[in-house]
Amino acid sequence: MPPRPLTSARKGAPKGSATSAVIFLHGYGANGADLLGLADPLAPHLKGTAFYAPDAPENCQGNPFGFQWFPIPWLDGSSEEAAKAGAEQARADIDAFIDKVLAEEGLAPSALALVGFSQGTMMSLATAPRRAEPIAAVVGFSGRLLEKDMADWIVSKPPVLLIHGDADPMVPVQSLPEAADALTRAGVETYAHVCKGLGHSIDNEGLSLALGFLHEKLPH
Repeated sequence: MPPRPLTSARKGAPKGSATSAVIFLHGYGANGADLLGLADPLAPHLKGTAFYAPDAPENCQGNPFGFQWFPIPWLDGSSEEAAKAGAEQARADIDAFIDKVLAEEGLAPSALALVGFSQGTMMSLATAPRRAEPIAAVVGFSGRLLEKDMADWIVSKPPVLLIHGDADPMVPVQSLPEAADALTRAGVETYAHVCKGLGHSIDNEGLSLALGFLHEKLPH
């Protein structure tokens, strides 16, 4: 299937002046606005960065007021086949959106980062390493790697920072070392941090680490 167009608000550097871009990918049942608010504390430290946070293309089966990148069988009763097909379609959608942002902002892939939360992390880790040219970075909060045999599909190796709470009831914290090990085996520059006492969310500690990573990897 052809990619579906994604819609997103934009914050940060004025159009035509951006030297880098960050695309936030939200979690299951949420929307882009949930994460675009993170641009407010980040923008003063990432001058010249444009921020996007598209809505996923499907209405969420488990939350009619939110969106999903793909269905989750244990939450919504969908099949494993539907989940896999949904993730593959969403990957094409995100890939096309990345191309659109790069073209509109006049940027090279090395000037763009993906920042995901939960299902958005899963999509970031599934999409970025399949792109022909490496993007600047991937930051993944509270997610996991969907396909751990990366040798079968990895094309490029953008650096990755994984952050997870050790009290996460939705995506077990064990998902972090599993993803980090697979990424490292595939030759990806990988960093990981566990936030003590944190559930399925983003705290100031994690956001500060993400900011430092983005500041280092994005052009200024």
